[in-house]
Amino acid sequence: MNFETYPFEKLNLLLDDIVPNGGYAPLSLTIGEPQFATPKFILDALEYNAPLLNKYPKTSGETVLREGILTYLKNRFRLDLESRQIIPTFGTREVLFNFPQFLLHDIEDPVMAFPNPFYQIYEGAAKASRAEVIYLNLDKENDFQPMINEEALSRCDFVILNSPNNPTSSAMGMDAMKAWVQLALKYDFVLLNDECYADLYLSEPLPSLLNASIEVGNQEFKNILVINSISKRSSAPGLRSGFIAGDAEILKAYMVYRTYVGCASPLPLQHAAAAAWADQRHVEMFRQKYIRNFELAKEILGINTPDATFYIWLEVEDEIAFAIELYRDYNLKVIPGSFLGREGQGEGYVRLALVYEEEKTREALERIAHKLT
Repeated sequence: MNFETYPFEKLNLLLDDIVPNGGYAPLSLTIGEPQFATPKFILDALEYNAPLLNKYPKTSGETVLREGILTYLKNRFRLDLESRQIIPTFGTREVLFNFPQFLLHDIEDPVMAFPNPFYQIYEGAAKASRAEVIYLNLDKENDFQPMINEEALSRCDFVILNSPNNPTSSAMGMDAMKAWVQLALKYDFVLLNDECYADLYLSEPLPSLLNASIEVGNQEFKNILVINSISKRSSAPGLRSGFIAGDAEILKAYMVYRTYVGCASPLPLQHAAAAAWADQRHVEMFRQKYIRNFELAKEILGINTPDATFYIWLEVEDEIAFAIELYRDYNLKVIPGSFLGREGQGEGYVRLALVYEEEKTREALERIAHKLT
């Protein structure tokens, strides 16, 4: 299979011969990895359950983890799901890669759609599934919302949305989500929303695609799925805890497939993740940190703050030259937007991940402000 080089590898190649300004300490706003300490109650649960390493974990997830995820869905989205409507996963990257292969395997000429620019695992999954790709382009002119082309969507077997969005920080409201659910039912394609940033809202809580499904009367979530991850909300990417939820019929067959994949989470990690999923208080603490970082970005760069995520999709004249010069002159790394898109999408933008404490964030933003002046 001919997979594209990952954006971070492209950046390393781009900057390989560039000597950064040693007058500045190295900083990087490239990877969406929270740099905050994982809360102690999660670490305590991990330590307490460490002796369970002598046991094999269930592929389907232990009851304690399933109950933690169901509690999260109830507390955060007021969703009363049943256990058959969720599957715990080893983070979300693995499910985003292998679920399309499962879903599209028996379709002769599969067609898949996803936003452009995008999280690159979507593209990898399409390649592995032999799928034709339809891009849902995200432009400034359409407010970085995936535009609906019914003629194209009528050909689709699988559509991925990503709201709140990486890298553009756009977020869909309830009406937009309802429209997408209705299209999935009308044209009988499976619709999945990647909701890994749903808890990182700046003001009002954002809905899940499952909420929108209920709003249009699709209470059994036919054709509708969501995924979510603990990585961003709990500053615990190393726990590798995610889930896929929604259409129970699809998930029943997918669960059989997963027994062959071999991606069950170790039991100590499942118990720690269960504690994290069931608690919302610590998430509020992290949200306040990201809100403060965006306040700094507005103050220093004069940007409008997004509705969610910890990303800034910063418009620049030449994203490649900007990334090179920012590294050379200020020892700061950012991702060129063109590394995250195809067919020209992402050109003229860089992505900034505001994942540090306030002091480092301020320092990085001030370097960018100097570069822009």
